[in-house]
Amino acid sequence: MRNILRSVGTLACTILVYYTLPLGPPDAPPEIVGATAFVAGVAGLIWLTLHEVRRFAAHLDQAKARVSGLLTVLYVVVVFFALAYYLMERNDPDQFAGLETRTDALYFAIVTLGTVGYGDVHAAGQEARIAAMVQIVFDLVVIGALFAVASSQIAHRMSVVRAGQDRGDAEPPGITRPG
Repeated sequence: MRNILRSVGTLACTILVYYTLPLGPPDAPPEIVGATAFVAGVAGLIWLTLHEVRRFAAHLDQAKARVSGLLTVLYVVVVFFALAYYLMERNDPDQFAGLETRTDALYFAIVTLGTVGYGDVHAAGQEARIAAMVQIVFDLVVIGALFAVASSQIAHRMSVVRAGQDRGDAEPPGITRPG
């Protein structure tokens, strides 16, 4: 329960920061500044993802903590790309079709995460398409890690049950019937 509350709190804080981050007037910074900030942000996401994957590998027995950490990475990835999409569109309105607000950008980032692609908001410019492709790669890595956590937890539980059956235990270790 504590991990669920922590995850919901992290999501709420991430969304709060996204919507309240002061972005200043829509004066476009030089293109190199925006590209550098995007690359630096992607580098930060790579570091965060690698950190969580290492943590995942080091603590195979702590599935709940691993899932929580990976969900946090997912929240940060989605919000980072939503912010990048919003700033791209604000600085160059030809980058996206149908994206005008922060909510539109967050919607597009989540739709991209789900690879649904409704078509109402879509990348039109080359920079926007590159950013969307980078997000898709991150999404696949993080979702793949979440599936790996779930499958390793299932495999671990099955091996515990098999070990109990091999010893002739009526119940797997740690499980007792009320009596």
